[in-house]
Amino acid sequence: MDEDMRVFRDYLAFTVPHVTVLAGAILGLLIIARLPIDLALGIFALVYGLMLTVLGLIIRPHVSHLLAYRLMIVFSIGLSVVGAFLIVAGR
Repeated sequence: MDEDMRVFRDYLAFTVPHVTVLAGAILGLLIIARLPIDLALGIFALVYGLMLTVLGLIIRPHVSHLLAYRLMIVFSIGLSVVGAFLIVAGR
């Protein structure tokens, strides 16, 4: 495993769990606030996808040539798009 892949793996291992907990807490608050479940899931997916995209953009200068990085960016942008679709469809 080359150095860039190790940096990418370690970066994800130490940042994604924190983002996941924060997004999960937001989802919990939305459910407690009795928002419709499709709207709450849409907001959750949009926020989680945006936070993952920001994490990806921060590390971009170091690992942009890795396939794993590109797949992560596609996944996080896709998650944001699905969240926006759920918000629009939930209204």
